[in-house]
Amino acid sequence: MMIRWNPTRDLVAWPLELTSAQREMNKLINNFFHSNNDENGVAAAWTPAVDVIENDNEYIVRVELPGVNKNDLKITLESNVLTIAGEKKAEEEVKREDYHRIERTYGSFQRSFTLPTMVNADKIDTLFQDGILRVTLPKAEEARPRQIEVNVK
Repeated sequence: MMIRWNPTRDLVAWPLELTSAQREMNKLINNFFHSNNDENGVAAAWTPAVDVIENDNEYIVRVELPGVNKNDLKITLESNVLTIAGEKKAEEEVKREDYHRIERTYGSFQRSFTLPTMVNADKIDTLFQDGILRVTLPKAEEARPRQIEVNVK
């Protein structure tokens, strides 16, 4: 009696090994194409994460900037475009240590956001605390929503 060989039937015995191998291959390919390091293994420029929030009276922009000195930040508002630029400087390299992995990124960054309404530039407020920059941009009076009273005759 002959039994037809089905190669997928044998794979059922090792699904964890195949899944693990597939996951490792995906990580390898992903790291190759999406690495934060340049061709010499040096950390490339980085882009800090940003939240932009709007309410009736203002815009709030929160930027994650761990390890950035407040003196290395520049915030500008021009033609209703908010620009936040700065630099995260690398720590002094210690020659006697052997690095096994370098994942932290350093370098200059710049993020720009076009605001949908005019803001009151004289009342912009900033707070830099615990590695988070918070920029509060009050909307200009003419840009704020108004309640209009309905008259009945």
